[in-house]
Amino acid sequence: MSGIANVFKKLFGLINGIRKVLLNVIFFLLLFFAVAIFIADDEPVMVPENGVLVVQLEGALVEEETWVDPMDRFFNDALGSPSTPPETLLSDVVDSIDRAANDQRISGIYLDLRNFAGGGLNKMQQVADALLRFRESGKPIYSYGDYYTQSQYFLAAHGDGIYLNPLGAMMFEGMGGYRLYFKDLLEKLKVSTHVFKVGAYKSAVEPYTRNDMSEQAREANAQLYDALWQTFVTRVEQQRDIDPRLLSGTIDDFQAMLAENNQDMAQVALEGGLVDQLMTREAFRTQMINLTGLDEDEKSWRRINHHNYLDAKAMQLELASDEGSSNDEIAVVVARGVIVDGFQKPGSIGGDSTAELLRRARLNENTKAVVLRIDSPGGSGFASEVIRQEVLELQEAGIPVIASMSSVAASGGYWIAASADQIWAAPTTITGSIGVFGMFFTIEDSLAHIGVYNDGYHTTEMPVMDITRPLPDEAKVVVQSSIEKFYRDFVTMVADSRGMTYDQVHAVAQGRVWTGAKAQELGLVDNLGDLDAALNAAAELAGISNYEVVTVEPELSARERFLRDFFGQAEVFLPASPTTRTIDPIKQQLQGVWREVQVVSKFNDPQGVYLLCELCPMP
Repeated sequence: MSGIANVFKKLFGLINGIRKVLLNVIFFLLLFFAVAIFIADDEPVMVPENGVLVVQLEGALVEEETWVDPMDRFFNDALGSPSTPPETLLSDVVDSIDRAANDQRISGIYLDLRNFAGGGLNKMQQVADALLRFRESGKPIYSYGDYYTQSQYFLAAHGDGIYLNPLGAMMFEGMGGYRLYFKDLLEKLKVSTHVFKVGAYKSAVEPYTRNDMSEQAREANAQLYDALWQTFVTRVEQQRDIDPRLLSGTIDDFQAMLAENNQDMAQVALEGGLVDQLMTREAFRTQMINLTGLDEDEKSWRRINHHNYLDAKAMQLELASDEGSSNDEIAVVVARGVIVDGFQKPGSIGGDSTAELLRRARLNENTKAVVLRIDSPGGSGFASEVIRQEVLELQEAGIPVIASMSSVAASGGYWIAASADQIWAAPTTITGSIGVFGMFFTIEDSLAHIGVYNDGYHTTEMPVMDITRPLPDEAKVVVQSSIEKFYRDFVTMVADSRGMTYDQVHAVAQGRVWTGAKAQELGLVDNLGDLDAALNAAAELAGISNYEVVTVEPELSARERFLRDFFGQAEVFLPASPTTRTIDPIKQQLQGVWREVQVVSKFNDPQGVYLLCELCPMP
């Protein structure tokens, strides 16, 4: 026994020694970063003379970046494993392009689109509009790709020169989407699906009750995506002289062009007017060096990333000046993501957390107007109403509220917009989806299949919602009645807010989605325009001309502020992690499936009532 005890004693000593070593390594690593941060000089970011602004679009364009704990972000980045899918803040891109247009040190723009994954047609249009404004300065815009996805090409088309690798390709795929359907799977698992809804077009629950798309959903998809695709094609045709066969969407036209060009996809892109020249990477690099001159340190062309460009002290001089400043403020509250109950970090809309941001704006004596910037397919009905009530409180306090819709503001996203003084949308915004559903699963048959049963006693006949027990018919009647009542409340609220009759709203509701342009025709939207237009409208309603735009952001705890400052500075000392050369399509598809699972997992409405647009992309 003593021998066994000695073995365990030595083993414990070894484990304890390893623990101490690891703790010491982590301690000295943190100490190193802390010392380096405090002794490092704050070297200003220098904008190179005759340099090119590199607009680096990573992942999706977003209105607000998803919150990640600074410690998690630091260690994940250090280990080469990003915490979240990459995102690029729309405002950073537009601001950098607009600033560069009047900066004599910037000689042009290079669009780095290798890892760009899109992010809503209206957001891409805002970037494209900024590129067109930049071109008015007479400076060129270039892009180079081994191949271009549809979203990447949309932005590249607004430049002066598009270059493609001789072995590259570009093909328009059109717009649309496919979903996974789980009816047979749930039946095989003996899971009972209980669905309650109002609205012939409210098809969010179809994947759990069908194996294919309903005709109503197909009709709604066709109407929506056909309109968006026509906008896309029209915009590209305005910028490039493209062979119509490449935009016809027919496989026969595309095959004919392939046959004419010896089955060479790159040559098809060149002859079809998609690109200006086929060029190797080194040839393009040499061309850019000839344009800007050689950067001796980098041994390449002179350039600055748009993130660093915004940080450059020279570009912050005007921001540091208080001349002409005003105490009047227009508060911007961003509502991006699925709407769920409670407090949520940026990237999701919490009923309580977003309401708190609106409340802070109301209690700030400098706030003269509020713009609620919405990029959401909806979610919890209860949380949506909590947010709308704060909109009403702002109006009661004499503060006008403008709802500004980004790529999507549908279902619950429309609910929180409906009572605003004005609703602004982009022509390509996806909105509407005025409908309600409730859904949950019970697994009594699954348990019975493996020999597990549920039984007991209860003092009343009131239904108990328990996933291990079947749902009584009486309970189904109660739930369906509450869903129908919520739908009537939804339609009535919209009718009262929009100056319409109940029947007028009901005719365009029932879960049907619309583009922003069509929604304006139907009376669901007041005006078409972007965030700047909404800000101007807010200033006009407030009767102010000299004001500051302030984004109301969640307040960080003391711990979060410390970690953000510490690990944010420490990231400077990490070696740059290599980026993927291209977007992995398999990974993209798996992420799409995972996002759908995450949406369902976030369903936490206390009454089980949801206002969610099933056709809408996740912002």
